[in-house]
Amino acid sequence: MSMISTPQLFKGLSVSALALASALTFTTAQAAEDSAMILEEIVVTAQKRSQNLQDVPSSVATLGGEKMDVLKGAGADIKFMSARVPSLYIETSFGRTFPRFYIRGLGNSDFDLNASQPVSLIYDEVVLENPILKGAPIFDMDRVEVLRGPQGTLFGRNTIAGIIKLESKKPTQETNGYVRASLGNFGAVELEAAAGGALVEDKLAVRISGMYQRQGDWVDNTLSSPEKDLEDFVEAAARLQLLLTPSDATSFLLNGHIRSMDGTATVFRANIIEPGRGGFIQNFSRERVHLDGRNEQALDAHGVNLKIVHDFDFMTFTSVTGYEHGKVFSRGDVDGGFGGVFDGQFPSGPGFIPFASESAGEIPGLDQWTQEIRFSSNDNEMINYQVGAFYFSEDLTINNYSYNSYTGGTQNGFAVQKQDIKAFALFGNIDVNATEDLKITAGLRYSDDKKDFTATRSQSPFGAPNVTVNNNTKEDNLSWDLSAIYTANEDINVFARVAKGFRAPSIQGRIVFGDASSVASSETAYSYEMGIKADVLEGRGRVNATTYYYNVNDMQLTAVGGTSNVTKLINADKVEGYGFEADMEFLVTDNLATTLGLSYNKTQIKDNALFIVPGGSGPTTLDPTGPSIPGPFGPQATVSLDGNPLPNSPEWVLNFTARYSVPVEGGEFFAYTDWAYRSSINFFLYESVEFKDNFLLEGGLKAGYVHGDNEWQVALYVRNITNDLSLTGAIDFNNFTGFVNEPRKWGIEAKYNF
Repeated sequence: MSMISTPQLFKGLSVSALALASALTFTTAQAAEDSAMILEEIVVTAQKRSQNLQDVPSSVATLGGEKMDVLKGAGADIKFMSARVPSLYIETSFGRTFPRFYIRGLGNSDFDLNASQPVSLIYDEVVLENPILKGAPIFDMDRVEVLRGPQGTLFGRNTIAGIIKLESKKPTQETNGYVRASLGNFGAVELEAAAGGALVEDKLAVRISGMYQRQGDWVDNTLSSPEKDLEDFVEAAARLQLLLTPSDATSFLLNGHIRSMDGTATVFRANIIEPGRGGFIQNFSRERVHLDGRNEQALDAHGVNLKIVHDFDFMTFTSVTGYEHGKVFSRGDVDGGFGGVFDGQFPSGPGFIPFASESAGEIPGLDQWTQEIRFSSNDNEMINYQVGAFYFSEDLTINNYSYNSYTGGTQNGFAVQKQDIKAFALFGNIDVNATEDLKITAGLRYSDDKKDFTATRSQSPFGAPNVTVNNNTKEDNLSWDLSAIYTANEDINVFARVAKGFRAPSIQGRIVFGDASSVASSETAYSYEMGIKADVLEGRGRVNATTYYYNVNDMQLTAVGGTSNVTKLINADKVEGYGFEADMEFLVTDNLATTLGLSYNKTQIKDNALFIVPGGSGPTTLDPTGPSIPGPFGPQATVSLDGNPLPNSPEWVLNFTARYSVPVEGGEFFAYTDWAYRSSINFFLYESVEFKDNFLLEGGLKAGYVHGDNEWQVALYVRNITNDLSLTGAIDFNNFTGFVNEPRKWGIEAKYNF
């Protein structure tokens, strides 16, 4: 496409969005005249206050209610949100334990267990920093909020791309709950339940909730016995919340939660990509692999947090204390096949397997403490404020292993990493009602971040000597934001926002296969956005649209692969991005409701001095050739990254849902369909013919009967209804290894509410 200047982009998109909203606002639909039905107000806490979504001066999207229940069906993990929200994409090479989030193209493809991500996950007001905590299961939820753009003032470190904010349902004085159960193909079983109410009237309330998911294997390993087949898992989680309200002014909310998962890691599949052409090889089967190594994964995590709120009449004090503990072990056959030509192991395959590679990562212990305190004014007429402090501590140990597949999987390499992080911040923001229709918000945050890292190798698969590396980083930074929202009329708000975000330095030291660690210096992002939030069709529709531009200085990138498959952190001089996103919702008739989401995200690396070694598998690269550098097996050619898009950054995301109901005596029959599309993605920093996927299109359908006022329901469901087959990632160091999305799933579900 031809290049468009940033001012032209903002002007054109803003005018178009305003015209659309205005046209819909002043169009009186016949359906609106015939019915009093209107869309419910969406309340969010994107600014750590309860606000109407339409009054928040930034780009925020939400998932909740029936829509979320439908999307996360069939035993889905947190990746169910991928492409279901404009500008949001999620992928993994670690199965259910380690999701990687991307917002507006910004993310991190690093697969190590201390990887830093520019998208933060916050669950019940507690930041979950380590990757293994970010796969937390979604159950008994009130809503999910997706905050797009830097959130460095109120939410702090490592939020330059945005935030995924999860809010569980809280205890109330009213007795209520639900039970949901489903059965599906592949032996799938899912149970979810919650119950809550008053223990002591007006003083103590409780809510307990839990989930259980099980799926049998559906991938046959032709080199093993049936009991070692793949893609099965068992996962369980529970949450207990106690709400103590000794007075109208004071509350204590205690939250304890636990999670356990036992299953298989991502299944790697050797040489499923056609060399020189891309796409799947002929006769590829999603249901078969040929692995001589083991594939297993287990995770256990638990945590507790306490939220204290006291109202002093003129302001409110809030304290949130959180502790999280986790451990994980994940082992996989990385080469995706069997044998190895250069190891002298024949036969080998499928396709050309130069070297066998079987490895594992383990966190025997992760301990995270967080503490936040803040004071906020109580909805003053002219000026409101928030001030606070935040403390973060992480103590992390990582064990890395390699194995010899030819000797029954005996260990032949071992290294241990230890990481200690201490971070502290002071923050504040202020809202000023400049006029009756104009509100201006400004925020500032000071962050101090310190990281100590040690890695020690005591066993090398190549017989190399033992080695220890040490790295330490310490940095402080100021992040800020400034926004304004203007009420054009009772239905339309327009807003503009500029923000600076900060990501602390990162350290990487996966030294089982190398002798050195790498450090990426801190990065800063400057983001500019403006948009419109409109209630249309007399309350039966909602249109929110945003255009944005950002640049990231010294962006941290992860170069993965090369002939030795060593992970290395690098900094790009600059990365630019621009685009738009739109979230729409309509009650078309009393019986038909629809949602539509659309985003365009363009990213580009701008650094004419940045070169990396492409994959050792010999991909057909599309980038200009750079200078040769020394390698473990001789000189290695490099390629330029200047002008490339960021990895796993689709330009287009489109999603659509529609719910149609037919009322009958005593209830209704309904059908709910949902569709999500993402355009082409590049898996690595360099561009090649092979390591990309052209598009993914997945749809679902749920149809059934609801009795009374949603007292109970029974329904049939199907996910990935067209059985779409797409690459979701790849490994490039050894051969053309890839991994794929899940096949069609179907089943029956019942839910009872009380």
